[in-house]
Amino acid sequence: MDIINNENNLQFEYHDNEEVARLEYRFYKNNIAMMHTVVPERMKGRGVASALAEKAFAFAKEKKKKVMVYCPFVSKYVKKHPELREQINREYHPNL
Repeated sequence: MDIINNENNLQFEYHDNEEVARLEYRFYKNNIAMMHTVVPERMKGRGVASALAEKAFAFAKEKKKKVMVYCPFVSKYVKKHPELREQINREYHPNL
């Protein structure tokens, strides 16, 4: 799946014809905050949101940024992938 980082809009994107799935992020202090994931209805059930989250965590690791999780989907994703917990900023998310 070809996920791009749209740095101008601060979001990871997956394009399928005219539709765009996205995971929005923001930079805060020395962290990256995962804000919101949107997947169009016809893309649901294909692993698009998971691919966006995977790309976002790889980007955070590459940039040596801890992750702050505000997006409910990303929170669930981290719970399913405990290996990512080391990337979470524990000050903001002690229970993840």
